[in-house]
Amino acid sequence: MSLYGKYLQNLIEEFSRLPGIGSKSAARLAFHIINMEDDKAKKLANAILEAKISTQYCGLCFAITDSNPCSLCANPKRLKNTIMVVEDSRDMAAYEKTKEYKGLYHILNGVISPMLGIGPDQLKFKELLTRLDDSVEEVIVATNPTIEGEATAMYLKKLIGSIVKVTRIAHGIPVGGDLEYVDEVTLARALEGRREL
Repeated sequence: MSLYGKYLQNLIEEFSRLPGIGSKSAARLAFHIINMEDDKAKKLANAILEAKISTQYCGLCFAITDSNPCSLCANPKRLKNTIMVVEDSRDMAAYEKTKEYKGLYHILNGVISPMLGIGPDQLKFKELLTRLDDSVEEVIVATNPTIEGEATAMYLKKLIGSIVKVTRIAHGIPVGGDLEYVDEVTLARALEGRREL
């Protein structure tokens, strides 16, 4: 028996399937939508459908985009001699917000995770290999500092280390962090990644 009726209950259940949305958040979202004006609810529904239908992966870097190639790959001002390898499009967006990196990207769309049954064949490694021509001087590995991210970084090093220079982003203490509260692994990585002042 549903307390809210089958349609609202169905909406709550669909929201609760989304990552990071628990049952309370799902109910809150569903009630918000039910109380929206009809035209606003239609705009939301149309935005979801348009994004689902019109979004694709860039044929070069595999970023989520609505154009192929994506705007970054099509930009003639991007440096062609470096490729930053990231896990997903959100990581690429995070780097773009810094306005510091001017090269190209390659999105793996995941990381190696034997526990989840994800091996190199399920990721975009072969496609990266096809991009490594004479103009590429460096591949920057920017996977997350997790066990899976580190395994992916090591795999990349073995795969392409003899073809091109492979570097890894530094990991360490966040700006504003207190040393006494930082874990030992992060402190060790910060020490390893130190640079001259």
